[in-house]
Amino acid sequence: MITKISTPKAPAAIGPYSQAMKTGGMLFTSGQIALDPESGNLNGEDIRQQTKQVMENLQAVLEAAGASFDTVVKTTCFLSDISDFAAFNEVYGAYMTSAPARSCVAVKDLPKGALVEVEAVAVCKE
Repeated sequence: MITKISTPKAPAAIGPYSQAMKTGGMLFTSGQIALDPESGNLNGEDIRQQTKQVMENLQAVLEAAGASFDTVVKTTCFLSDISDFAAFNEVYGAYMTSAPARSCVAVKDLPKGALVEVEAVAVCKE
């Protein structure tokens, strides 16, 4: 069975996709950018502020599905400027203390001019 995950504690999708999908005890999140869940506006002017909002959004989606940062097995991270890598890691590492597998790449642009986007794959607690 496939279950669509949705929570008002994270930004609503800005396109034809879901916040996450759960199947077979696994959760696959869509990428989260630094949108404020209430206003829908980009929150934060630098990489640290935006990464904090991204991680808060991701945490809300994980929790809505019965997962947590401790059950994340893989993340994919997108940065609009690879020179932000160290600052991004500082904030990301404060949340992802279990150090899941990760890919981190620089991209030309992100939606709404965001500086960072993170998606995750997690095991859902039964």
